[in-house]
Amino acid sequence: MSRRPVLERHRLPELDRCNMGLSFSHALPAVVMRYRGLTPWRSKNGRLIKAKAIVAHSQKDGALMQIDDRRDFMRKGLLLAGTAGLLASGLTPVASYAQTLGKMRRSNRYEDTFIHERKPFSWPGGKTLAIWIAPNVEVWHYDSAVGTGISPNPTNRVPDVMNFAWREYGMRVGLWRMADVLDGVGVKATVALNSQVCDEHPKAVDEMKKRGWEFMGHGTTNSESLAGLSPEKEKEVIAHVLKTIAAATGQRPRGWLGSGLTQTHNTLDILAEEGVIYCGDWNNDDQPYRMKVKSGKMLGIPYCMEINDIPLFIRKGYTGEQYYRSVMDQFEGLLADSGKHARVMGIPLHPMITGQPLRANYLKRALTEMKKDDRVWFATGSEIIDAYEKANPVG
Repeated sequence: MSRRPVLERHRLPELDRCNMGLSFSHALPAVVMRYRGLTPWRSKNGRLIKAKAIVAHSQKDGALMQIDDRRDFMRKGLLLAGTAGLLASGLTPVASYAQTLGKMRRSNRYEDTFIHERKPFSWPGGKTLAIWIAPNVEVWHYDSAVGTGISPNPTNRVPDVMNFAWREYGMRVGLWRMADVLDGVGVKATVALNSQVCDEHPKAVDEMKKRGWEFMGHGTTNSESLAGLSPEKEKEVIAHVLKTIAAATGQRPRGWLGSGLTQTHNTLDILAEEGVIYCGDWNNDDQPYRMKVKSGKMLGIPYCMEINDIPLFIRKGYTGEQYYRSVMDQFEGLLADSGKHARVMGIPLHPMITGQPLRANYLKRALTEMKKDDRVWFATGSEIIDAYEKANPVG
């Protein structure tokens, strides 16, 4: 019986393309494995036989790597996988983990405060837990491999029809199934909106407007982000996004969620200059809090990445029941904590994921349960920020 070659029997584990709950296939090196004529693994006495394998190269530099035996192959293969993971997460290999002496390099965007030391307050009507629903309504370029995917695309091939079409399902069907769920339980959404949705799907924007939903800026498309832009170019892009959404919806966005939750060192200052007052990118608290900007004002609002449907369904492979249980665990924990200090719970959604028929009813089930508790206030992002500022005035 013929034996399968080494590379066939010892496939590298699929590289996890999810970074911060989002998949960016362009972030991985395009490593394509090619092999030919490998010798069997073992001799008659069971000892390992060295096999020669040519492992193809990154498309970038064409460097070939020769593997002498399968142990060496696995070692180097896992090294490649680890390096790819670092690249996907934006880290630099090697130097990233070197210990240094000196002052800690921290963000200077907020004060260090501990929630148990803060002045207690409540939401309007004496409510203790504010919940906001944040559907991400997005578009992607057909000639780009960038985007959340249901199937791996490690070589970044385009067109990536399977993943592109799957994402398009969200606009064509999934968004409206989710809208029916929200309508049914009587809650409004705060939409993280790519500005090019306004150009490509104006009827969809009109339908969301009819429901009284709020709109946050969410970049131009989800094939691109603000990362790497000069301050001048970033200001131009942000201004364009806000202007486009304002023209299409009749409301200038007061909130922002970065594409992929990415920012530069200048993003918060530019947003504040443009009149944006809250941002969901900083998930480090259960309450809104004031952030430091050069002019204007900016508040962080809890977006709750822990229950984002991308990492739960796509990265972790949760079933609808597991998703429901995770959302309810988050809800029950925050509700219990809110007896001492008011809390915020965000529910991030993506139409091509939670808008699928096998999942939408679990969202409905969770929201229906939450609505039964009279300590809960369903609100938009702006309503939460306005209430927080009223209850916690400056000075």
